Amino acid sequence: MSLSVWVYSESEGVSDEVTSAALDLSMNIPAGPSVIDLGQARNGTHSAGGKLVLKGPPSSEPAPQVAAEAIFRAARELRPAAILIGATRNGREVASRLAAKLKVGCLSEAFKVSSDGQNLFAERNVYAGKVVAKVACPLPSIATVKVGAYPRSGSIPKETRELDVGHIDGQIRVLSRESKAAGSVDLKSAKVIVSAGRGIKKKEDLAMLEDLAKEMHGALGCSRPLSSDLGWLPEEHHIGLTGVTVKPELYIAVGISGQLQHVAGMKDSKIVAAINTDKDAPIFQASDYGIVGDLYQVIPAIRKALANRT
Repeated sequence: MSLSVWVYSESEGVSDEVTSAALDLSMNIPAGPSVIDLGQARNGTHSAGGKLVLKGPPSSEPAPQVAAEAIFRAARELRPAAILIGATRNGREVASRLAAKLKVGCLSEAFKVSSDGQNLFAERNVYAGKVVAKVACPLPSIATVKVGAYPRSGSIPKETRELDVGHIDGQIRVLSRESKAAGSVDLKSAKVIVSAGRGIKKKEDLAMLEDLAKEMHGALGCSRPLSSDLGWLPEEHHIGLTGVTVKPELYIAVGISGQLQHVAGMKDSKIVAAINTDKDAPIFQASDYGIVGDLYQVIPAIRKALANRT
């Protein structure tokens, strides 16, 4: 086993965040992290160690089983101490497949990783964020790092190394491709977030919250029902245990009851303000400021106050 930390994600932005986790981890595993790239180097992917380019598998959006097999072949030869993977939908599958192939442990959904040189430790939320569990696994091992848990890394790669892992049959035939629209919101870097919940009566009413967010130079988020159940907003706006984890300077929860699944995704916000007609809504327990009132009266009043200040 070599004293190295590997980083892999199918998303360039997530790779930057996972690299930050690897930098933290490498304080106890001295060698700097290496970013794994399948097929060709991506501009903007950074690491403190270097970039390991795996030649052989398809270079564009490899299927999880292909990515897992490619990394497995490289890891079998170079034997890294730890492999960190972004906890995205595909990343989770890559990690579980890779752990099974390497016959090593896999720690999931970590928001903090560390090591004593013999074990990999991960801190993760359990019971919908009510409890933090610290779990351990002997090195070598794998961990998936929760998106948004670490800031993006700005370190510079020192070198690029290529490794030919040979042909991989993914057993999948691509029939067609359609481009997915680029994301319109980056909640993880927003300093102000106005978040909508089931208190919003109809989809068209989201416009006033979006306007408020723009006036405060922030972004619009939502609880799970608005994205997953009603489809009023894309999934990228969903904040919560199964969505995005955010840490803005100001989080405004509008018409959100405050179930544990949602609070788990925003509880680390610097200041939380809530607007709800129910004075007993759980969201107030997680808030610094609360307004018991009708959002259809409160939001226009806030916007008017902001306009008068300018």
